[in-house]
Amino acid sequence: MYVLIPDDPVFFAKFQSLEEPLLRHLHRLHGAARESHDEHVIADAYDSWVQVLLKLPLWSRWHTDAPAGQPPGEQPRYVLHGANGGQLATLYPIEVSAVDLGRLTACLDLFVLGARNPGGVGRPPGAADPQDAAGPSAEEEHLTDVFRRVMEVLLLPPPRFLLDTVRQGEPSGPVVSVNLRSEEEADYRSFCEEIVTILSSGDTFAHRSHRALYY
Repeated sequence: MYVLIPDDPVFFAKFQSLEEPLLRHLHRLHGAARESHDEHVIADAYDSWVQVLLKLPLWSRWHTDAPAGQPPGEQPRYVLHGANGGQLATLYPIEVSAVDLGRLTACLDLFVLGARNPGGVGRPPGAADPQDAAGPSAEEEHLTDVFRRVMEVLLLPPPRFLLDTVRQGEPSGPVVSVNLRSEEEADYRSFCEEIVTILSSGDTFAHRSHRALYY
């Protein structure tokens, strides 16, 4: 399935920030006496997180020097223009598999349960980590909130005509130019407003600063 991902450093930062806690949870669970269901869920989610990461526009742009034997990202650069000709913040059509989205959603569900457990993911109730100085569940709750916001953006259904227009943009070398009609621009602005609200709601200053990236 195709989703529209914004060329948005706020989204990218939140998505990338999931790597460290996912790996830390995996390391903790891997050190247990036996394999667990939680470990398999998080391992699958981490693999899917990597698959999505490799398709994000900012990743391919910031990592132009690919490792030996691995081709650099081939994501073309999209340029969007509104009905009056002004340039808009870019949306990229990204193909994401239902399997990867399902694995990430299953992991989010696991963290939702973990946030309700004072011991966190993979621990029995009451077995809090003494290193969690802010409180046994504070870190779990923060991770769950970031994870939830990222997944809501990934699962946000794009307006059908807007998605089709962006996907059918005119290629010119490594650049794809997309010109939106007035009704498509209205859908675009509504869609981007939803993204900003999902990622930055709850903090007035962050929401205002984030919205300024689009307008």
